Amino acid sequence: MIPHNRPTLGKEEEDAAIRVLRSGWVAQGPEVEGFENDICAYLGLPDGHAVAVSSGTAALFLALKILNARGKKVAFPAYACSALRNACVMSGGIPLLVDNRENSPNIDLTALEKSGAEIAIVPHMFGFPVDVPQDSGISIIEDCAQALGASVGGQPVGLTGEMGIYSFYATKLMTTGGQGGMVVSKNMSLIDQIRDYREFDCRNDQRIRFNFQMTDLQAAVGREQLKKLPRFLARRQEIFDLYQRSGLNIMDETMSSFQPLKAVRFRAVLKTDEPRAIIDLLARFQTKGIVPIEEWELLGEAQLFPKARKLTRTTVSLPIYPTLTGEEVDLIISVIGKGGEK
Repeated sequence: MIPHNRPTLGKEEEDAAIRVLRSGWVAQGPEVEGFENDICAYLGLPDGHAVAVSSGTAALFLALKILNARGKKVAFPAYACSALRNACVMSGGIPLLVDNRENSPNIDLTALEKSGAEIAIVPHMFGFPVDVPQDSGISIIEDCAQALGASVGGQPVGLTGEMGIYSFYATKLMTTGGQGGMVVSKNMSLIDQIRDYREFDCRNDQRIRFNFQMTDLQAAVGREQLKKLPRFLARRQEIFDLYQRSGLNIMDETMSSFQPLKAVRFRAVLKTDEPRAIIDLLARFQTKGIVPIEEWELLGEAQLFPKARKLTRTTVSLPIYPTLTGEEVDLIISVIGKGGEK
């Protein structure tokens, strides 16, 4: 069976986990701090400008919490992970849904700027970077869960808005062993507030906080994964190129910016009028394809977001991960080609 997703883990991660287990310190500690600073170095930030947390959803909640989202209109796309809506509601924000651009998985920035939102969550969907507006009067959180390594105008995504959040779930571009997240910002005041909230225990001020800590075990795995990330991204690009060169109609976001956009290949999304037929065809050859976001997964009533709904009916996500072999890629291309992809 060729799964749709597969984490890429090896001896280095195993050795790192064993090292932490043998150290006797597995909770948040020196490995977490090291991982935070490794992420800062990767993004070109000074040490201390990142906070590791338990998940990408936790990172998003904390960003909203620190931006005082309670009672404010928080805009985000209907075509996105449910974590955006969940974090918004849990932080007390008022959800304000926005449609996509035409034939794009990314949010319609023109509609966003006209929405009346005070805060916006802007995901870089499928690894396609959004040229985030500046000086719009909207506080922006960049959701980089699918886009670590992408950039706009040479600047890594996550550094243009007030904060950027990342996810290290098992299926993401890299993982901290199943769950994990990070918040980054150029604004040290925001980072200090998030770190203060995360340090929930043994505080003598009676303020309410919550435990969103990452463990040293997770961070040690993440540090090894981050070292491999350039290789992971390069292999994903190779597979993406093979799909494209074969003639498959693969989505590639290249428009909507006056600056050069560098995508990462989190998803290889086939555009087709017959997604169910393609998925069934792949299944007959023991290969898993999925609709990236199903119509029932949209974060609002589908008829209100026609561009998002169109994507749910015209896309199939194909396997694309570093351990996918050349033979597996060839099989997927052959199966779809012989199936008469439209």
